[in-house]
Amino acid sequence: MNSILRSKAYLYMTEFFSGMSVMAVELAASRLMAPYFSSSQIVYTIIIGTVMIAMALGNVYGGKTADKNPDPAVLYRRMLIAGAWIAAIPFAGRYLILGISALLILTVNTNFLVIAAFVSCMLIFVFPLFLLGTVTPSLVRYIMENAEHSGEIVGRLGAYNTIGSIIGTFLPTFVTIPAVGTAATFIIFSGILIVIAAAYFISIKKVPRALIICALIFLICAVAGSGVSFAFWEEDLAYEGESVYNYLQVRDEPGRVILSTNVLFGVQSVKMKSGGLTGMYYDYAIAAPAMASEAKEDGGPLKVLILGNGSGTFATQCGTYFPGCVIDAVEIDRKISDLAYRYFDMSDDIRLFEYDGRAFLEADDGLYDVIMVDAYQDITIPFQMSTAEFFTLVREHLSGNGVMVVNMNMYSDGEGSINQYLTDTILECFGFAASADVPRNSNRELFACVSRDPAALLGAYLASSEGGELRSQLESVEQGLSACLPSGQDLVLTDDKAPVEVLGMSMIDKLISDEISYYKDMYRDYGLRAVIDSML
Repeated sequence: MNSILRSKAYLYMTEFFSGMSVMAVELAASRLMAPYFSSSQIVYTIIIGTVMIAMALGNVYGGKTADKNPDPAVLYRRMLIAGAWIAAIPFAGRYLILGISALLILTVNTNFLVIAAFVSCMLIFVFPLFLLGTVTPSLVRYIMENAEHSGEIVGRLGAYNTIGSIIGTFLPTFVTIPAVGTAATFIIFSGILIVIAAAYFISIKKVPRALIICALIFLICAVAGSGVSFAFWEEDLAYEGESVYNYLQVRDEPGRVILSTNVLFGVQSVKMKSGGLTGMYYDYAIAAPAMASEAKEDGGPLKVLILGNGSGTFATQCGTYFPGCVIDAVEIDRKISDLAYRYFDMSDDIRLFEYDGRAFLEADDGLYDVIMVDAYQDITIPFQMSTAEFFTLVREHLSGNGVMVVNMNMYSDGEGSINQYLTDTILECFGFAASADVPRNSNRELFACVSRDPAALLGAYLASSEGGELRSQLESVEQGLSACLPSGQDLVLTDDKAPVEVLGMSMIDKLISDEISYYKDMYRDYGLRAVIDSML
């Protein structure tokens, strides 16, 4: 055996860095996919399942080929190829995702996001992880000299792989992705694989063609891939970056500045350069402090709590239209809060807490006149902030006549829809609730009170208010308000059972189907060329 392998330390190191790279690629894959398919549990499940498929196939293949040809050069050549492929993912992966989605969207009628995410994962990640799956069985064959210590050797290899996997789990999430981004994370760990393999070939004084080719691919992709934006079709982004929790994008448009997180086409926060109303759901949510001010009996300033502050759009509106109100805002992502001050002119008077919304309620003992629940991320709903236990916590933090407003970011109706589940759950905890759909938008705002009808409170406020921009907007809200009624089907979400991901995906399928039905019909009747021509 070659001198670099004689002590077996290099083989154990190979196992260590292989396990580390597999986990790093898996976690970076979730961030690569999130802007296109969301960061829901369903997408994570698809990624994990794909990785396990690749590793299982690699284990079987690696064991068989190692018995037939126990040459370490075969394994290290595979590692070179895997490293080069992983280096290419930041450059080519996003184009493949969009291409796959464009093809499937015309042919798939249901579960589009699930199928598109699965196909994307299979094409992008299975091959390199399959190659890395051959590492362990190959190393067992190379290290095993007799059966006397087989258990010890296999156990030691497993330990090195596990320790590497642990480090590969924490490094991307807490170090490389927040510090240098997803693309650089792929490049870093692909580089590790190529260096490990190159060291072996240098030690045996051979430089195979695969080493030269893979090294060149790595260098090209390191330069090209790191400079490619997730939204490569966008120009003049004010900011694009990543945090521990989100992909972040700020666009500076002629009349407004907007923040998008994870899903490239959504708007999570907005600042109107002219001030005033936004034309979005925040203008409907602003009815909550109007209701609460009508119900407030002590005459003091309104106390407002925002769970999911984003870059402070609702907080800014509360301060603008209800001067003197005291605002506490909770936002788990510090980078979003930094962007709020940098691009969205969020006031320093807002007390900002870096916390999970539900954890904040567990720790806080304050009472509020208004609680805004807007922590639903991208196109998904965190299950822990959709259950009866959560809304009970919200109710306990409201003053006697306080108002909760919930932004439901996926308009849906019908039996068993996600909004019906949320409505039934909220009615389980509150005595009165009313909702209004936001025009030209997929959002619905739901207002809930313990002891008063929200619609009656808004009507009373309007009866005593003067004219102006706010009154005009509140009149629009009043016209769209309707009482929320229970479905009678016991559709209550609980901490034990809250299938929000499945419910959300079914709604997204419907939204996608409605949006692209025109192109599907054109594709069916006239073919792909007609679709392409219509877009040019």
